[in-house]
Amino acid sequence: MSGERENVRGSRSRPSRDSSSGPRISSQSVILGRVQPQAPGNRTIYCNDRDANLPVRFKGNSISTTKYNFFTFFPKGMFEQFRRVANCYFLMISILSMTPISPVNPVTNVVPLTLVLLVSLIKEAFEDWKRFQNDMVVNNTLIDVLQDEKWVAVPWKKLQVGDIVRVKQDGFFPADLLFLASTNADGVCYIETANLDGETNLKIRKALERTWDYLTPEKAAEFKGEVQCEQPNNSLYTFTGNLIFQKANVASLSKPNSF
Repeated sequence: MSGERENVRGSRSRPSRDSSSGPRISSQSVILGRVQPQAPGNRTIYCNDRDANLPVRFKGNSISTTKYNFFTFFPKGMFEQFRRVANCYFLMISILSMTPISPVNPVTNVVPLTLVLLVSLIKEAFEDWKRFQNDMVVNNTLIDVLQDEKWVAVPWKKLQVGDIVRVKQDGFFPADLLFLASTNADGVCYIETANLDGETNLKIRKALERTWDYLTPEKAAEFKGEVQCEQPNNSLYTFTGNLIFQKANVASLSKPNSF
């Protein structure tokens, strides 16, 4: 089930923001993802049920790291340039050089300042274009999503909250995830979180035993439930919530190896 983005590597496998923007995994796993908020307090996410999540209007999974767009580039770019004291100083000098009391030709001040601003704006535009291209690569990276009892490859940007996804060995996570099942017999996977916290050692994650069977697309399609959890926060190592499935079973997701 998909939601906010995170990066890890290991037996269980976002973004980001290139393919290094998500967590990486080492063994093929079926995973249930964590997601965006809907109201103050706790969140309720319906698993494998897009229609039920639709009224909440969760945000999409697309990312954008660009600073500008077509309409804001010039005004925001000029604002950024004149936040620098040196540029403001030379602007004042250029204005004063246009007055009758100035002993110098205004061209000697205006032209250098214009060239500096032009070069700086071109540099900003080039860097923002590179960020846009990187965002496009990440957003269009494919991930297997369960649809109609089969795995369908869809771009990360089209992933929705509550979707069940399959992350293959050495793959990257497209969003924050809850671990349902693994091809490993003991239901574990190993992840690397170097893109999140810089740690390269593999971390063990183990799925809830009651969800180990939801591995094939036919079986995973039968999975229905709710995730009741906390609002998004900046904690990488803790998560508070419960998984309610089969209308009766309640499983705690607060253990550190469950997400």
